[in-house]
Amino acid sequence: MTGVARLIRASLCLATGSALLARHLGRCATVWVARGRRHDLTGWKAALGCWLRLAGIALLLYGLWWLVRRAPALMCLLAGIWMTASWRSGRPPAEDVDGADEAAVSEAAPTLDREAVRTLLLTLMGGGSGVHLRTVLAYLQQQPSTAALTAGWKVADLRARLVALKVPVDRGVKVGGVPTWGVRRRDLQAPSPATAQETSPEASTAA
Repeated sequence: MTGVARLIRASLCLATGSALLARHLGRCATVWVARGRRHDLTGWKAALGCWLRLAGIALLLYGLWWLVRRAPALMCLLAGIWMTASWRSGRPPAEDVDGADEAAVSEAAPTLDREAVRTLLLTLMGGGSGVHLRTVLAYLQQQPSTAALTAGWKVADLRARLVALKVPVDRGVKVGGVPTWGVRRRDLQAPSPATAQETSPEASTAA
């Protein structure tokens, strides 16, 4: 991989991780505020806890802003913490996808054969329990043999093709502690729908 490609990959990793981190923090804040509602009360009293928690978040943000205004150098520390967290959220799985089998990639994408795609996904998983679709797409778009085919694809495009091949995808696959669209190893190791349909009549006849 060239230096420019590595730089682009790192930039995409930071951008993706930052977006994921922001959404995750937003969801956590939403859930935390919602839990402040009292179900044993009605009217404004029931929602008082939510308002107090919102005020606590606003006060925390104001305090952070005040500290940065007092000590601007603190922004460098905060930016470093955010970038580190973004990198950890947006990077591919711990295993090195650069060392993945390029032959599996070349075979999988152009032919869109289910077994070839399955082999590719397992290769990208390495020793992990799953792989994010954005990781698969980023890898395909970096390979000379599949870059033209997947140019302009979004995660939704890849997901649609996997669904058409009856490859199980799920939006809650966790890799590096971040849940998003991906494929789990245990789902790939299960019998395919086609195989299940073929063996079903035999099983019923035997019964």
